[in-house]
Amino acid sequence: MSIAIDNLMSLEAWSRHRKAHKPEYIAHRRLRSVLLGEHMTVQFEDERTIRYQIQEMLRIEKIFEDEGIQSEIDAYAPLVPDGCNWKATLLLEYPDVHERRRELARLIGVEDRLFVEVEGLPRVYAIADEDLDRENDEKTSSVHFLRFEFTPAQSAAIRAGAAVKLGCDHTHYPAHRSIAADTLASLAGDLRG
Repeated sequence: MSIAIDNLMSLEAWSRHRKAHKPEYIAHRRLRSVLLGEHMTVQFEDERTIRYQIQEMLRIEKIFEDEGIQSEIDAYAPLVPDGCNWKATLLLEYPDVHERRRELARLIGVEDRLFVEVEGLPRVYAIADEDLDRENDEKTSSVHFLRFEFTPAQSAAIRAGAAVKLGCDHTHYPAHRSIAADTLASLAGDLRG
């Protein structure tokens, strides 16, 4: 189901629903998040995470008119995977403001150095920030939007249970890790044959 004005909840209905279901949304988000090193989290999006984000933005901003609702859908719906890719939000997290400033300056270009490696197949590097450029000559942003585009062979291997690694080969942030089986099972559901 695609996200549309007529299948979103009203502000009142969402307020009641989120109270009853927030732990489920948190668990789903956690399942689809991969910590890469100490300061990088990759949160893989799907229709459920993006629908939650849109509903939350409507609630926070108190948006109830069709034009405003459509604007939020247009902003977030492109982050829903389309069957041949994974889409994700990259978060660079440094609690100390001075360390954050220093590290974001050192990590310029990091968003282009993230990759997914399916066992026995070539790496797929992230296509980053297609909506707008999120860095400048002095620093990168602490938030980036990524797309990992898979070949049919890679998609088939993922769906068949191949091991998959998430990694970064930026000079100042080398890291990689295997994606846990339960997370990988959830992500495999984003791919079609």
